[in-house]
Amino acid sequence: MRFSRVRSGLAETSHDVIAIAIDSDGSTLFASGDVERPFFYRSAVKPLQAMATLRAGAVLSDEQLAVACSSHGGFPVHLALVESILSNAGLSTSDLRCASGRPLNQRADLMQRSLGRDGDERLFHNCSGKHSGWLAGCVASGWDTETYLEADHPIQRSIVDIVTEATDASPEPLGVDGCGAPTLRGSVRSLAAGFRTLTTDPHFDRIAFAMTRFGALVGDNLRGEGRVGVNWSGPSKGGAEGLFAASREGTAIVTKSLDGSTDIAVSAFLEVANRIGALPEGTAEWLEPVAQPPVIGGGRPVGRFELVSG
Repeated sequence: MRFSRVRSGLAETSHDVIAIAIDSDGSTLFASGDVERPFFYRSAVKPLQAMATLRAGAVLSDEQLAVACSSHGGFPVHLALVESILSNAGLSTSDLRCASGRPLNQRADLMQRSLGRDGDERLFHNCSGKHSGWLAGCVASGWDTETYLEADHPIQRSIVDIVTEATDASPEPLGVDGCGAPTLRGSVRSLAAGFRTLTTDPHFDRIAFAMTRFGALVGDNLRGEGRVGVNWSGPSKGGAEGLFAASREGTAIVTKSLDGSTDIAVSAFLEVANRIGALPEGTAEWLEPVAQPPVIGGGRPVGRFELVSG
């Protein structure tokens, strides 16, 4: 698939996308590009990583579980849920080993700055929910909490096993994600298999429900991926470098923008979902700004991204 940025009626840059859609038995419904091309899953695999938290014995509410699967925007509700996960495990934000950062959402960042919190904090990092869930799992299983990001730590080895089972593909060799955690490797096809597992394997029911019910906790609804999340009626998740994945009732769609644009990946996802008849009824109009995100010039829309081929 290829998208073009159209400015003032004239096309300029093009953006290639790898995409796949599979049904509940793994049959391919749609494919475009090299669907076996390897890349790192980054944050798109957080729902599968969260299963390691539950298997380790952590007790989380559905809202806390949604944040454990999230790349949150850093709004007060997100931060409060991360802190509650840690507090319930007898820990604090000082136990987080993720990188320090600012809230991912600009509005949330401005809100925190207005309160005098101008510096980088580990709590603000969009992956702090994932990290807090892992820490809670470590406490529940009696595992060391200082080394939970090491690739040979029990919770990280559990994640490798879970992702292998869910995707039917080895996610190794591992890399290191932006938050400092091990990141797993695969393709759009293997990630689609993992997301199909989210809505076909009863062991993942709680994760799928939490992500579906609390989409604005998984990704705030001011971002394109979050707007899809609150309308998709199934688990969905974006990942760094232009990745988006979602499933519903066993049908899974994964898109990967080769230039790393999440907006393009989300737009491509909606195009594929529309082609295979998977868009939830009544959502097309509300999602139109996400399906064809505007091109901004001088602070106002002067064009939009459009599908060229695929």
